Amino acid sequence: MLGLIALGAFLLGLVAGVLATRLRARAGDDRAGALQRSRARILADAQEERRRLRKSLHDDLGPTLASLAMALDTARLTLNHRPEQVGPQLADLRGRLAGAVGTIRELVADLRPPALDDLGLAGAVHGLADGAEGILVRVRITDDLADLPAAVEVAAYLIVQEALANVRRHAQAPSATVRLRRGPDAVHLVVSDHGRGLRPGRAEGAGIAAMRERAAEVGGVCTVGPRPGGGTAVIARLPLTQLPEEHPRVR
Repeated sequence: MLGLIALGAFLLGLVAGVLATRLRARAGDDRAGALQRSRARILADAQEERRRLRKSLHDDLGPTLASLAMALDTARLTLNHRPEQVGPQLADLRGRLAGAVGTIRELVADLRPPALDDLGLAGAVHGLADGAEGILVRVRITDDLADLPAAVEVAAYLIVQEALANVRRHAQAPSATVRLRRGPDAVHLVVSDHGRGLRPGRAEGAGIAAMRERAAEVGGVCTVGPRPGGGTAVIARLPLTQLPEEHPRVR
């Protein structure tokens, strides 16, 4: 009898071990599949952004600049033969040129937030805090954030921007705190609030998905969860080392 009990216990342990191994393997497969889907989505978004920029340059800005060149030729000829009429032409030309400059600025802003070039990451984050409506945002930066990789700067800025937007929209919190720290191999950021926190069972919104993807683009991770003591914390780790390119460049 004791022998049968021992044999049964051995078989149960063996089955449990096999099941645990399979569950771990399945969990690993699920994580790998989620990572692959995230990277595929990031690549698709990047290609869509390239298509949009190409269309803007080719269909909008290109013809505008060409028409401005023709208008300049017309104004030059008018100046030679009817100089009294060139004033209105130049005024119109100046207005159209201002519109083209505005279009160029919009395209540049879509590629990289201008605040990063004007103020650096630290100054740009302080600007986000100062511009937050309805909440008091405290910024804690404990290290020098100069000379970061450009992609890491953009990812950190956009994650902070989206996190503060979520605080304003959903948290019902009077204040939030942004912490930025530069480690030896990564930038660490935390955006926390004392609001109502995440509602259990609520589907992940587009803002949270966007923050995760911003981090994944530079090989990092971003998690959003409850803050100890109440509220929500957005925590991101953005590595400073460049990852090897996993997809061929589209020319």
